[in-house]
Amino acid sequence: MEADDGAEAAEVDPVDPVDPVDPLDPVDPVDPVDPVDPVDPVDPVDPVDPVDPVDPVDPVDPVDPVDPVDPLEQFARIDHTRQSRTGMPEVVYGEGKSAQQMASILGAMEQRGGQRAVMATRVDAEAAQQVCSLLPSAVYHPLARVLHLPPVVAEEEEAAAAERREEGESGGAGGRRDGHVVVVTAGTTDLPVAEEARVTLALMGVQVALIADVGVAGLHRVISQLPRIRQADVVIVVAGMDGALPSVISGLVDTPVIAVPTSVGYGASFGGVAALLAALNACAPGVTVVNIDNGFGAAAAAARILMAGRASTAK
Repeated sequence: MEADDGAEAAEVDPVDPVDPVDPLDPVDPVDPVDPVDPVDPVDPVDPVDPVDPVDPVDPVDPVDPVDPVDPLEQFARIDHTRQSRTGMPEVVYGEGKSAQQMASILGAMEQRGGQRAVMATRVDAEAAQQVCSLLPSAVYHPLARVLHLPPVVAEEEEAAAAERREEGESGGAGGRRDGHVVVVTAGTTDLPVAEEARVTLALMGVQVALIADVGVAGLHRVISQLPRIRQADVVIVVAGMDGALPSVISGLVDTPVIAVPTSVGYGASFGGVAALLAALNACAPGVTVVNIDNGFGAAAAAARILMAGRASTAK
């Protein structure tokens, strides 16, 4: 390479000579491999212990057949022993029940037996017609809205009643020991409730009479009926509007008076509340009061009073 003008060529250092390649060192001999220790012989596998024979399985007891579900219990459980406990049989409240339900309950009660009356209250005409088609022996009282099957009187009950009548006729103690109830209404419109009480008592085997429309607007009417009313062992007085008649009658007789306020009346009667409050606040003491329009409840109370009197006489 030529140097530029005016410049001197640089001196190159001489290259050091390469060292000669050393000959390969001889490879060290490989140590001999130690001999492998012989494998210990495997212990022979112990024979499996024989499995104990399985006890034979006890035969399964046959499953008892499930009792068929009584379809009646899907909507009702009848108190068949109520009459023996309380003297009053169970009575079906018909309102709100279908005709099929009422027919099933009444039919089961009749089939079981053991009670004098098989009946339902608050049954409207349409439902009654359907029940009667299912139970041809049923009898319907449209005014009372009571439906019943033919009453059954046990032979011993009839014999006892005959004996009591005979004692009464022959001058024995008690005279009217079977009991006599008079149902009195203030007005004609009170008759449905009064009839519910009357029919219920008749089905219970109680002698009962009805005196209608003798309200306080004409006191001469109730005064004229006092001889009949005073023959009763219990008086049921059915009155709506001002509800004053129970207090009036209670002040004229010496027998228990049961007041039944009714929902009859104009606006301020409040659906029978006014008559209910009047009965509860009766000036004549000792008036028993049941719920509004509850003719059945009044009949049950009267029947219990008669039973209590009969029991005390027997003692």
